[in-house]
Amino acid sequence: MWKMVWCFVMSCSCVVFAQDRNKTMKPEDTELWEPKVSVVKPGVGHAPPSDAIVLFDGSNLEQWESVGGSGAADWYINKDGSMTVKNNAGDIQTKSCFGSVQLHIEWKSPVKVQGEGQARGNSGVFLQSRYEVQVLDNNNNDTYVNGQAGSIYKQSAPLVHAAVKTGEWNTYDIIYHAPEFDANGHVNKRATMTVLLNGVLIQDHVSLLGPTVFVGHPKYVKHGKAPLQLQDHQDNSRVSFRNIWLREL
Repeated sequence: MWKMVWCFVMSCSCVVFAQDRNKTMKPEDTELWEPKVSVVKPGVGHAPPSDAIVLFDGSNLEQWESVGGSGAADWYINKDGSMTVKNNAGDIQTKSCFGSVQLHIEWKSPVKVQGEGQARGNSGVFLQSRYEVQVLDNNNNDTYVNGQAGSIYKQSAPLVHAAVKTGEWNTYDIIYHAPEFDANGHVNKRATMTVLLNGVLIQDHVSLLGPTVFVGHPKYVKHGKAPLQLQDHQDNSRVSFRNIWLREL
């Protein structure tokens, strides 16, 4: 009982002290002037911000290669400034490696999409080659919720379904923070991901359990920076992508 009373008295004393201190402070006592904040010019329309690394602008695939070091990225480049999965050509990845990023990427399924479930406009965006945000046509196509469009695959279902009509362009804006490891490979801090689909929050600072796995439970293994990957799901999905850029965080 006396311990509770002592804690209450101390708490009240702290409040009174803070109030008294505020009375003696000036507005400029809590104003910060340094360091100066960097200036970034926002993009207009579909243009990226001034400090972005542009990974695909519709002109070529020079920033990309086939996964596994098997050569140049062998996907289609279209006249509308997009690229499309070439069936059985394999996944592609950036030649550069990244850690924590703000990623912007637009995608769409074919207008005449085939298949059902996971075999319908399926692809994926893999941060650090490991952590997948699912791409899928879920319009009139039911599947497990932690595998639908906007899911962090097999880990976190989207908060809402916010995809547009089949064949129209969707936009992912992803804030990804890479995991942190100690010298022995133990996880000091898990990876986190926030995802907006077409301007709607669908993943809210989700703490990832580990890399994406199809079977079983994810488990972290120490790693550093790694490429961004796009998936060829090898079921004639013909998913297209455009306007891919990121900002390193």
